[in-house]
Amino acid sequence: MVDLFPERIETERLVLERMCRENVDIDELYWLCSHREGIEEETEFLSWDPHSTPKETLEFVAKSEENWDDASDVSYVIRPKEGEDGAGEIAGNCGLHIDWKRRTGTLGIWLRKRFWGRGYSGERADSLIEVAFDRLGLELVSVSHNAGNTKSRRAIEKYVERFGGEHDCLLRNWVPMDDEVNDVQRYTITRERWKASREEDES
Repeated sequence: MVDLFPERIETERLVLERMCRENVDIDELYWLCSHREGIEEETEFLSWDPHSTPKETLEFVAKSEENWDDASDVSYVIRPKEGEDGAGEIAGNCGLHIDWKRRTGTLGIWLRKRFWGRGYSGERADSLIEVAFDRLGLELVSVSHNAGNTKSRRAIEKYVERFGGEHDCLLRNWVPMDDEVNDVQRYTITRERWKASREEDES
């Protein structure tokens, strides 16, 4: 039987491993996701808060396993390959939320600050977009960022443009975060434009 999702994905500099208890040490992940130095800056524009207990981290990983099994959301741990600074460490996690009715996949990522500025966001996006279109047969990939998150905007625009995607719109009052509801910028890439961009690269 062929698995719907790849358990492991290798890119030029990264390894993406399925987010599950077999691949992740809960205590290590808890420390990375808890109230350590720098976590507030890393999660400033994300929809989750730093974890308060190891139980919260365990529940997060268990939910990732559940979502994988019901094919609604796939999550991966990001690890730099040998030769990269921090090789083998958990650099963050990423995922693809799947809306089968709309034939759409939505990208998400969290990276630890020490791994910012390396182009890892675009590299994992390349691989997950390929999964969405080639393996899952989806028709659209979307990605959004908080309207005030300029770092994410620059990273997203690079790979969206590379694959012939476009900025769709500003979604006002879209993401509840603490006591506020934030605006987000939404971008999309169609399978047709992604395929055409790949063919241009190969020609």
